[in-house]
Amino acid sequence: MTTTKTLVLTAGLAGAIAIGVWAVPRVMDREAQLTDALIANIAEPAAPAAEKAPVAPRRATTVTTVAAMPASAPALHDRLKPVLNRGTNMVVAAEGFSSAEQFATLAYAARNTEVPFMVLKHRVLDEGKTLAAAIRESKPGVNAAAEAVRARATARQEISAMVS
Repeated sequence: MTTTKTLVLTAGLAGAIAIGVWAVPRVMDREAQLTDALIANIAEPAAPAAEKAPVAPRRATTVTTVAAMPASAPALHDRLKPVLNRGTNMVVAAEGFSSAEQFATLAYAARNTEVPFMVLKHRVLDEGKTLAAAIRESKPGVNAAAEAVRARATARQEISAMVS
């Protein structure tokens, strides 16, 4: 092979590597944004727009019942105590959550992913991140979207079992 051919092949290979290094992070970030948006739409439905037409009353569902329980409920604390680390102060752990479902979801996500509960709580409540984004930041190798959905489903199931 001549020197010119070798030089052209080397330049082509270097160019391909450079394009790969440039493109992969953008593709991965785009995928993460799409996953977060999908999870946010599935997990937290948007508030309905104000309509002038009368809306038919909705039948009570498990989600409505779950939202009615406060995060400070003693029955919830008893149920989640084994899920969190031993010695956890349940009053401090439940502080700041708007609902029992949100508190339980974070507790189950922390247990399932082995990310400390207080780290997830800080990222979700204080930094305003989604649960999937908080998990992804702590454990990049984990399918954060699936773990968030799994934790939310477990939390809803446990709370509805307590209520009924």
